[in-house]
Amino acid sequence: MKSAVTVCLVSEARQGPFVFHGASPAEALHVGCRRAAELGFDAVEVFPTGAEQLADCDLAGRLADHGLRLAAVGSGAGWVRHKLSLTHGDARIRTEARDFIELLINIAADHGAPVIIGSMQGRHEGEVSRADALEHLAAALHHLGRHAAGRGQTLLYEPLNRYETNLFTQVGEAASFLRGRGIHHVKLLCDLFHMNIEEADPAAALVACGDLVGHVHWADSNRRAMGSGHTAAAPIALALRHIGYAGYLSAEVFPLPDADTAAGMTIDSIRALDTIAPRSTP
Repeated sequence: MKSAVTVCLVSEARQGPFVFHGASPAEALHVGCRRAAELGFDAVEVFPTGAEQLADCDLAGRLADHGLRLAAVGSGAGWVRHKLSLTHGDARIRTEARDFIELLINIAADHGAPVIIGSMQGRHEGEVSRADALEHLAAALHHLGRHAAGRGQTLLYEPLNRYETNLFTQVGEAASFLRGRGIHHVKLLCDLFHMNIEEADPAAALVACGDLVGHVHWADSNRRAMGSGHTAAAPIALALRHIGYAGYLSAEVFPLPDADTAAGMTIDSIRALDTIAPRSTP
């Protein structure tokens, strides 16, 4: 398994659970990449305002300068900044949401990375029934999964906790949805913070999802760096080894007590797993 740490380029998300921020997007990316490399991370996971920002911020140069890879790209700014949702009642907004993600897929794929669909999945409410929302979600994931596959990537779908969505809150339910709807080229982002809220046994849930586990947010039960809460890391690592997971453990956590400490605690917790689940070669 490989290590990654989050870098946020979105000013509206400065209070969000991302380790490295900055006074400007350029500063955030510069500092985040430099500190990630110094601490020994394999990659960064970037949360941008959109595809244009990724294209303009010399991401390739920053990654190359520090010998890092791009683990994944978050799409949540589409919701945070523009209120776009794949399950919105207005078809025009659903199309804008899909287009926003497509452009991100194009840029991320150039760096060999997938795009995450988390908050942009939306929810069912008002005139949008649950059945309608799931139809919209399935159509979007079919379309975007095919688009990602055309660029040599998979798409990542993230079940959230009950306070953030009313679609899928457990990874098993989401896996059944993907399989039942015949949705290909889409894997699950399994976020341990959300799983600690929603799953009776997070390790068992990971095993049940098997090869649909495509990315892991390595966060403790309080959304701080692993070791700050009550998550038992060893059973999680054993479960991931059992299913042959060789992807990233990525720190989507609050920068508490500060960014460097949170990042340092994260990389230390991942290194401590080596005797349980040895790291694979990138």
